[in-house]
Amino acid sequence: MHIADVTMFYAPASGGVRTYLDAKHRRLAKLPGVTCSLLIPGAERVSHGGVYEVPSPPLPFSQGYRFPLRRRGWERELLRVKPDIIEAGDPYVTGWAALDAGRKLDVPVVGFYHSDLPRLISNRLGSGTDRLVERYVYRLYRRFDQVLAPSRVMAERLTRLGIEHVAVQPLGVDLESFHPRFRDPALRTKLGLDDDTKLLIFVGRGSREKNLHHLLEMARQLGKGYHLLLVGPSMPSQTPDNVSVIDRYTPTEEVAGWLASSDALVHAGTQETFGLVALEAMACGIPVIAARAGALAENVPLGCGLLSEPHSPADMARAVRELFTQHDAEQAGRRARRYVERHHDWDIVIDGLLTHYRRLTNATASATAAQHGSQHG
Repeated sequence: MHIADVTMFYAPASGGVRTYLDAKHRRLAKLPGVTCSLLIPGAERVSHGGVYEVPSPPLPFSQGYRFPLRRRGWERELLRVKPDIIEAGDPYVTGWAALDAGRKLDVPVVGFYHSDLPRLISNRLGSGTDRLVERYVYRLYRRFDQVLAPSRVMAERLTRLGIEHVAVQPLGVDLESFHPRFRDPALRTKLGLDDDTKLLIFVGRGSREKNLHHLLEMARQLGKGYHLLLVGPSMPSQTPDNVSVIDRYTPTEEVAGWLASSDALVHAGTQETFGLVALEAMACGIPVIAARAGALAENVPLGCGLLSEPHSPADMARAVRELFTQHDAEQAGRRARRYVERHHDWDIVIDGLLTHYRRLTNATASATAAQHGSQHG
């Protein structure tokens, strides 16, 4: 089976989509009878180790992203690669190119709905855009042979739009890269913290939908005895005294060290389609305190942390205090690690993906054979 992934969401400082694709291709490459190709934007047309860069102009102020403008180059590359199945990882030009190539190759095409496009656009352009974008999402995703969503909340949203063939396909966590063994007391010392201070952490981009202003207010209300560390690009510069900021993209090993060395992850986002950082924190053996909204509500199970009211710094501060005064936070962290091991090991995720792929390719082969039979009957 030859699987081709195509996406524009692939850049040096990419988030969850690149993490998913890199992990997926590393593991698929080890399986007998499986070939992988990855088509991503680049400055010029080059290929290396199954990765094909398709010329696309850079997107200004986007930390290295490029935005494809024309389908033809992407379609041509897919036709040259000749996969047995195509997975489109974004809802823009490359998604349409995947459908065009799939039709010409007569192979199934999967659309992975990584981003909640209507909410993403309305955050930037205003709520009046919702209906227009929802119609666009419907027009595109109804054409895929299978639509995968990383969480139940995203799958239900697609189904409400009238899109069929939607299935939940959770993402995975690298359990070796994110592990409690990376806990390093020296990192806390760098922040000037004593042993009694609880270190809370958030890792991600400082984008609007992360609601970082709620985390800052939560830290202000918690005050002495609690310290918040924000890690990632575009973080706020004005913060309370008990907040530290690492305002840059940080590599995986550094993120894992900070997570494992903290006491809990806090996440005030209400629009997460999956919330990978919450599971990475849990894999590092720390509990999670998150807003009861989006995919975070389903990815922080009972006993692995606490949920708070959305858009309520006061209730999040309450949940933080409750975690450390009424619960065994360290035990919750150990339970969180076991949960991720059971449900989000990449091997489990890849098995689920292959189940979808095999069903689709077998159905296509059967339909082709039936068509040939009828023509020769």
